[in-house]
Amino acid sequence: MNVPRLVIAAPSSGSGKTTVATGLMAAFAGRGLAVSPHKVGPDYIDPGYHTLATGRPGRNLDAYMCGPGLVAPLFAHGARGCDLAVVEGVMGLFDGASGQGELASTAQVAKVLRAPVVLVVDASSQSRSVAALVHGFASWDPGVRIGGVILNKVGSDRHEALLRDALEESGLPVLGVLRRAEQVAVPSRHLGLVPVAERRGDAVGAVGAMREQVVAGCDLDALMALARSAPALPDEVWDARTAIAECGGPVPLPSSAGGRGPVVAVASGPAFTFSYAEHTELLTAAGAEVVPFDPLRDETLPRGTRGLVIGGGFPEVYAAELSANAALRGAVAELAGSGAPVSAECAGLLYLARSLDGLPMCGVLDAEARMSKRLTLGYREAVAVSDSVLAAPGTRVRGHEFHRTVLEPGAGAEPAWGMHQPERRVEGFVRDGVHASYLHTHWASAPGMARRFVERCAG
Repeated sequence: MNVPRLVIAAPSSGSGKTTVATGLMAAFAGRGLAVSPHKVGPDYIDPGYHTLATGRPGRNLDAYMCGPGLVAPLFAHGARGCDLAVVEGVMGLFDGASGQGELASTAQVAKVLRAPVVLVVDASSQSRSVAALVHGFASWDPGVRIGGVILNKVGSDRHEALLRDALEESGLPVLGVLRRAEQVAVPSRHLGLVPVAERRGDAVGAVGAMREQVVAGCDLDALMALARSAPALPDEVWDARTAIAECGGPVPLPSSAGGRGPVVAVASGPAFTFSYAEHTELLTAAGAEVVPFDPLRDETLPRGTRGLVIGGGFPEVYAAELSANAALRGAVAELAGSGAPVSAECAGLLYLARSLDGLPMCGVLDAEARMSKRLTLGYREAVAVSDSVLAAPGTRVRGHEFHRTVLEPGAGAEPAWGMHQPERRVEGFVRDGVHASYLHTHWASAPGMARRFVERCAG
């Protein structure tokens, strides 16, 4: 597979990766190219902006949750048939899973993809020192090929001249210069941007501003030439149907089903925006009919719902609206009470609780949720403790935790997971058909979870 590709990286967070990556995606899409958007790491929010920029699903490449061996196949799956792929990095170029070397770093993904790296440097408080910084990053790991630099937050023509002069002897071309521009700023929450679904009109405007800034300040032809210099990758493409086939194949349907798979309702809308595209693809490959619904707007579950998936998001922002939709809360509680399969991650966990910040939720779980000043963030190693609609006891997974809420109690009589990193504890709830937990998982690394869920829905 030989898709032209670039990895957009930086020395540290806050350097402007999202502005540059999203702007490049939109700029090349504006030229009529099919652009495949990707994000290193578990982040759900940046891919939403990537989707706006390209019209294609933003996809994550996470070497911790999925393993380094799946990075290239998942990339090839997303980039199939595209003219260009742009991969936005995470944190600093060489930052990865804590205490585990290069694992899950942008550098590791760039090496796996054999992709040239464009280093975005915040030049707002430096001039000649930029050459030393760029030299250090370019020489640190010979396996990472930095193909050029984009200077961000440049203050003036004089400042730009000083920076270019300093970099002249580095051997790395300056592929773009972006001036300070407030109009591309995107509001943030916790450690990420505010999701697209919460600010649709403003988000469209922000992406447009990023595109205009990149078009004005970057050499798109030189960037495309750099992308085309990437060598071919092995022809190994991840496929949801193949992944399901390798763990037992699509779920056999009873003759009474009339050839239709069980309806699996998937929460969407502004309150529940955190979902990996591969989850829906795996559910569909396993035989489910996936139907989205919006808990803020819809008063009933989709007709014929046999299973429910509620992913992550920021339900605390919409707690009042979620609570006010008593009809849907009742429908969710009734479905869960019937023993139907329900998978809830993070925001979904809070929605199933008795209350969130004192406001009534679905009452499926005997627990209370509230906002906290403490941010819980990081990769996790976990093992299934209880038999559930997702996993048999002993199933090992890797996931990610990201929330600023507390649930009391944090685990039920039958916990969902036993955590092994960074500390040992049990977490989450398993009861009848319900599996609810703070842990975000990527089902591409464990497609059997999707198949098991659909099998329970069809049973």
